[in-house]
Amino acid sequence: MTSSSNPIEHSFELAAAVCDDLTPHVYRRLFREHPEAQAMFRAEGSEPVKGSMLALTIEAILDFAGERRGHFRLIESEVCSHDAYGTPRDLFVVFFAVIADCLRDILGEQWSQEIDVAWHKLLRDIEAIVLQQKHLVDDGA
Repeated sequence: MTSSSNPIEHSFELAAAVCDDLTPHVYRRLFREHPEAQAMFRAEGSEPVKGSMLALTIEAILDFAGERRGHFRLIESEVCSHDAYGTPRDLFVVFFAVIADCLRDILGEQWSQEIDVAWHKLLRDIEAIVLQQKHLVDDGA
């Protein structure tokens, strides 16, 4: 298997080598750190939704950090749809940070300075998109 030169993609590759499914790790951490998020999911039948949501988020992250072929636009559109669900914007952004934190925990010593810098930049960029969407909505665009 060829390793990606993109640090974000590489972090997912490394995690995939030791973790079959990030879903339980991500949601366990999200609900522990932000218990208010748990109420946004049905008690029963939400596991496929969680898995699908995480898969789409990872696709968007990889596209945003890579070639930007269009999947990253999901971030912009999901900001608005999550507004309709009543998801606070800061909690929307937190989900991306939770993914990064889970990867860092899973990778341990494999989490390099290069990966850390790339994730911090990515999280700042995603937060900027969310803020930009907020201003578009606030300005009536």
